[in-house]
Amino acid sequence: MDTQALPRSGAVRSDFLNKVPVITATFWLIKILSTTIGETFADYLAVQVGLGTAATDGAMFAVLCVTLVAQLRARRLIPWLYWLTVVEVSIVGTQITDFFTDILGVSLYLSTAVFAVLLATVFTIWWRQERTLAITAIDTPRRERFYWAAILVTFALGTAGGDLATEALSLGFRWGTLIFGGLILAVWAFTRIGLNKVVAFWIAYVLTRPLGASLGDLLTQDPTYGGIGLGAGLTSALFLGVIVILVLREQVNVNRHGVRVKGQTPAVHPAHDYAWAAGGAAAIAVLAAFLGANLNPTTATAQVASGPITTHPSGTAPAIETDATSTLGDLRPYAVIIDDLAAKEKSGDTQSSLARAKDLEVAWDSAEAAIKPTSPADWHLMDSAIDAVLTSVRATNPSTTDIQTALTALQQTVATLEQKK
Repeated sequence: MDTQALPRSGAVRSDFLNKVPVITATFWLIKILSTTIGETFADYLAVQVGLGTAATDGAMFAVLCVTLVAQLRARRLIPWLYWLTVVEVSIVGTQITDFFTDILGVSLYLSTAVFAVLLATVFTIWWRQERTLAITAIDTPRRERFYWAAILVTFALGTAGGDLATEALSLGFRWGTLIFGGLILAVWAFTRIGLNKVVAFWIAYVLTRPLGASLGDLLTQDPTYGGIGLGAGLTSALFLGVIVILVLREQVNVNRHGVRVKGQTPAVHPAHDYAWAAGGAAAIAVLAAFLGANLNPTTATAQVASGPITTHPSGTAPAIETDATSTLGDLRPYAVIIDDLAAKEKSGDTQSSLARAKDLEVAWDSAEAAIKPTSPADWHLMDSAIDAVLTSVRATNPSTTDIQTALTALQQTVATLEQKK
């Protein structure tokens, strides 16, 4: 595949320069951090802030539309606008896959295959129209539209493929970080022995999505599950800070030297770029280690402490709360919240019930990355039961019968999983 752009009907216009940053070490670092913040920020809005999945999806899609229009209307590279668009595309691409998987129940095998075919289709049409897939030639409106279409699909494919590997192979986020990071390094090594750079770029671009997700999970998950325990909000803030610094540097360079065109010497010496990328990565590592060691993140266990532990009417603790084993690990923290929620509902304490429902949602969603790979089918079973409880408790006109039915079904689900162990 030729990396040189051949002139076609969309000839380069003098006022429309290449719209993609130079591919450097800082480009890849910002890309990975953007992928991570896209996922953690969406989770933060949906769960911790309490917007819910539907509201978050709608808001992110609307913001993406506005930002993408601004990006497409620009006549040259504007780094802050470009990277803002990447962050928002990463969020929406992830939400597309999650919609098919979690809402429609589409198999990850099928969604991964569909998105792979869709990406191949975008590339095929793009190549036939422009005779190039090189990102050094995003210098006409049509090429840029192809570029962003491909970017959106790569995020959806990376999400589906990463989830498939995590669930089907039970990799977990720690192994995911190592494996996907290793695959990207392997792609780089193959370019040194002749792999086409355009092909290598797009392979690496897809792989950065599951790498970023695994890295985000590593930082957000509680130490009980092998993570650092920063939580979604703090992780998003940390990554956003580094992204802002690196993008501002890139914006200053563009303002000072102009947009680099193909074949032109980079405005920043490669050694300086590697130093900035290494500095950004080191800052994240040091701050994550420091914060993880000194903060008390919100965990499933902490959520239990936010309300009293209740007992069954007999005064004895329920059996499911004395057994630490199940196909999903220790479910006792969730069982305590569920029982407490049931007790508050029975007493008619609506406000406390809503608070404990939020505790359950945050605790369960926060631990998803750690426990879902252990048994995806059982995770989906309990997730559906929890969703039924949350829906009934938060209904506009809540029905006591519906709430009690949903809670009973959830308690039975927990008991069933405990027995399967």
